[in-house]
Amino acid sequence: MSMKEFVTSIPVNKVGLKDLLGFEKSPANIFLAFLTISLLGMFATGVAIYLMDGHHAYNVTREHPWGLLLAAYIFFVVSSTGLCIIGSLGDVFGFKDYELISKRAIFGSIVTIVSGFAVIIFEIGHPITMVVYNVLTPGLTSAIWWMGTLYGLYLTFMIIEFVFLLKGNMKLARYFGLPGLAIGLAAHSNLGAVFGFLNARPISNGVYFPMYFILTAFITGVFIAFIFMGFRYKLKFPQSVKTMLTSLGKIQLFLLLFLAFFMTWKFLTDIYGGVPDRADVAIHILSSWTFWAEVILVIALPLFVLLKDIGRSHVAIFYTSLSGMIGIAFMRYNLIHDTQLKPLQMLKTSEYQLAPTWIHYVPSMTEWMISLGGIGLCMALYYLGTKLFNLDADTYHPA
Repeated sequence: MSMKEFVTSIPVNKVGLKDLLGFEKSPANIFLAFLTISLLGMFATGVAIYLMDGHHAYNVTREHPWGLLLAAYIFFVVSSTGLCIIGSLGDVFGFKDYELISKRAIFGSIVTIVSGFAVIIFEIGHPITMVVYNVLTPGLTSAIWWMGTLYGLYLTFMIIEFVFLLKGNMKLARYFGLPGLAIGLAAHSNLGAVFGFLNARPISNGVYFPMYFILTAFITGVFIAFIFMGFRYKLKFPQSVKTMLTSLGKIQLFLLLFLAFFMTWKFLTDIYGGVPDRADVAIHILSSWTFWAEVILVIALPLFVLLKDIGRSHVAIFYTSLSGMIGIAFMRYNLIHDTQLKPLQMLKTSEYQLAPTWIHYVPSMTEWMISLGGIGLCMALYYLGTKLFNLDADTYHPA
């Protein structure tokens, strides 16, 4: 079969403007449509400002070089890896219950990583040059080089896997899905290593983040799975979906308990011994309201609902998954900002003044517009996918 014949054999629905606008005109759907269009408008406006002003449009500084756009990028790629894990449960590992969500999750993993790339490209000063020299002069000792390379390979495998899922070829989908999952986990663990390798930042340095990133990716994937299925079935789940969601709820219960255990020991080891630039930063983080927003929204509320009946309150878990994703956004912002709370030793003094003990950073309006606009892009691409493709395991096409 030629490449042209292969591409034309992919089952795609013919979609016109009438089809795109032909959603059920309920208040919830109208609100989502308005929100998506508004966020896309914000994205376009933020990009236009960036193209005119460059990095001057951002509030990043020499002392705080990583800003909100990097946090948004991590938010999206973490979501992508989590959805890849969820999708692989069915088509790679053969758990029949999870085949209901395989196509939807793998498509979601593609959409979220594309949205992440769309955001981070406006943080990178010369993205085209970066791609060229990424190939011509590979930095094999650079965690960031490996991150870009592995995520590029990961996206390629996800697209191929999704195509075979659409064609109903589960055997080839598994052949591409397994290495895609392995590369995705390697890329995500390596993203954690970008922080773990920071010897100059004691609060981040160590083995914690490579494992933490994979754990929180799985948690994020479960949150999004509940959100996807909640919107797909308008919270009226058939029995087969309830069975899958109950199983996912039990997995989430374990994952959240493990995350709480993991985080507790991380802070205990950070504070114990009073190591400079580690213990004081950890104590400062514990006094931050954004940290407790993360703990309440990601861990406490979902655990309360899950422990009530061991994952059987599917509608309640749907709503805590929505709040959980807000908490995940706090988690990614906290990760970026907390890493840079203390100025580096070489930057603490200058010829004229002493740098502040704590570095303060407030994202600019342009950073907010591009970051939130990435969510709008993600929503738009996902909606387009529900129209173009049959994302269900059965023959019923999603509305």
